Amino acid sequence: MAYGSYQRFAPNSIWILVAANLLLFIAVLVHPQLILLLGLQPLGLLERPWTIVTNLFIHGSIWHIVANMLTLYFFGRFLSMLIGDARFLIVYFLGGIIGNLFYILLASPYSIAIGASGAVFAIGGALAVMAPKLRVYVFPIPAPLPLWAGVIGVFVFISILPHVAWQAHLGGLILGLLAGYFFRRRQRNMLLWPRGRTT
Repeated sequence: MAYGSYQRFAPNSIWILVAANLLLFIAVLVHPQLILLLGLQPLGLLERPWTIVTNLFIHGSIWHIVANMLTLYFFGRFLSMLIGDARFLIVYFLGGIIGNLFYILLASPYSIAIGASGAVFAIGGALAVMAPKLRVYVFPIPAPLPLWAGVIGVFVFISILPHVAWQAHLGGLILGLLAGYFFRRRQRNMLLWPRGRTT
């Protein structure tokens, strides 16, 4: 017997991403040298090409991972409902990789980038286009803001902080905005030209 108020827990891509990030965060706490092995250093990319993806799962502090995982969970769930789980993963990883390419091109070749922020900004950018009027709270502002203003405002604020890979954030945000435009336009076209039914 099933009840409407009961929903069986089923792990999806968002929970898997969060779990992977948390496990690797613990691993880095135990073995800090993993940052050198899995973090993205432009100068060492040819020797460690896997880091263009693995750095998305490495975080340097508890606040870093908490902020990214909370945003991933809430924004990711909404985006996944709008475009589907598979497309959500494409936006997430493509945003992270494009963000890393921006970092490689614009940052110091000796620096090391870690964190899922580029991928998370891709999710935020896509939602900012697809649901711009959605109201969200941005700490410490007490009143809700339109989603587009929250995403752009957080990007600008974080970018002026020291030791922040704003290049990766920028690349992820641009990818997300383009993806949101693509999916929104596709949804509009489907409404204007619905698929015919055969009888």
